[in-house]
Amino acid sequence: MKLLPYPLRARLASLGLGFALAALAGAAERPVPPSFLLILSDDQSWVGTSLPMIPGRPDTASDHFRTPNLERLAAQGMRFTDGYSPAPYCCPTRRSLQVGQSPARHEYQRDREGWPAVYRRQLNVPRLLKAADARYRTAHLGKWDHRYDGISPADQGFDVSDGVTSNATGGGRDAGGEPARDDPKLIRSLTDRATAFLAEQAREGRPFFLQVSHYAVHLEIQYSPESFAQAQSWPVGQKHRLPSFAAMTHDLDAGVGRLLDELSRLGLRERTYVIFMSDNGGRPTLPGVSNDGPGLNHPLRAGKGTLYEGGIRVPFLVAGPGVQPGSVSRVPVTGLDLLPTFADFAGYREPLPPELDGGSLRAVWLGGGVGEVRRRRPYLIFHQAVDRRAQTALRQGDLKLVKNWTTGQVELFDLAQDLGETRDLAAERPAEKAALLRLAEAYVAEVGAETRQLGKAKDD
Repeated sequence: MKLLPYPLRARLASLGLGFALAALAGAAERPVPPSFLLILSDDQSWVGTSLPMIPGRPDTASDHFRTPNLERLAAQGMRFTDGYSPAPYCCPTRRSLQVGQSPARHEYQRDREGWPAVYRRQLNVPRLLKAADARYRTAHLGKWDHRYDGISPADQGFDVSDGVTSNATGGGRDAGGEPARDDPKLIRSLTDRATAFLAEQAREGRPFFLQVSHYAVHLEIQYSPESFAQAQSWPVGQKHRLPSFAAMTHDLDAGVGRLLDELSRLGLRERTYVIFMSDNGGRPTLPGVSNDGPGLNHPLRAGKGTLYEGGIRVPFLVAGPGVQPGSVSRVPVTGLDLLPTFADFAGYREPLPPELDGGSLRAVWLGGGVGEVRRRRPYLIFHQAVDRRAQTALRQGDLKLVKNWTTGQVELFDLAQDLGETRDLAAERPAEKAALLRLAEAYVAEVGAETRQLGKAKDD
């Protein structure tokens, strides 16, 4: 092959180097987009912290647990009185958070077997952020729990992860041994890995998405000896009276505090949004605890596994740049809103997929807790079936409809007047019941969701 004359080759090389340097300079000059730290607790009740989720209502906090770091996070940012998980169980919520879709579109599909192939190529949080800005680094640490199809965090685009993990990884119900541990529910080692990831991104000046998915406070109960010693001295309450569970919750809270401290130490706090939520509501019962009190999730009805408020309403907190410290939002929000929110803040330029069920929370976060969440449908929808009790719930405004597909029962509640869902208004307000039922059934039919329980219900 004939070479070009040296002067021309040198000039072209110089131009190429110039273009490369210009590109690097341009990247350096671009503002660094915000980072995101999502802390996900496991099976934590809406009333499972010492922070009243509705200010002025002591019954919306625990009457035994102490979580000073979650109180600190709320003081630094915003608490949502009406925060929801996508589902009342672990696995469907964890999938939904990645793609911003209701489990009715995947875990509880009629074509459930075919959905994993779609999931492997769908837009998700890591792919979205990297498309918005190639500098993003993404990590998933802790409980992955995608169950039956073997999909790993690496398959889904995460740069760093703990791999395919489950309840058993963090000490599941049948783990055995003494409940007192040096590293209960792996909270300390998980936090160690998370802080190391934060330090690396701080050194490299990269934006990041880090999801820390805790194994606490899922059963089995584990706790540090020091937390248990403290919890034994705390007065027990009417609804919460188990010092061992209080100690495990306190250890989880300590892990949150270490992450907040590390963000401040590394100078990352001013450009990082910290989101805390649970994957579903709290368990309605615990081993060794009598049921003669008001209920573990009081004032909410029922708990994990149901679509009543106790199963899906969860602690939901956010702090970060532009979020008013100590603010409270009464706007109903869901974990499905996180992906479109990240897209909004990261500057994602492409149209979001029409299959998303969430909307951006940017206006609410930056608006002192008020503002509109623009979703493709003006309601929140929840659904489960297949190996769960077939149920659908829909919330629009303050009205909430719950349908049991097995019995055909349809209930209607006004959450503004009846947070505990004790009074069924279906017979008194038939027109509103019918309108919401049409919306719920139309959505389920449109997405091809299963409406039958095809196997034995699982408890996880």
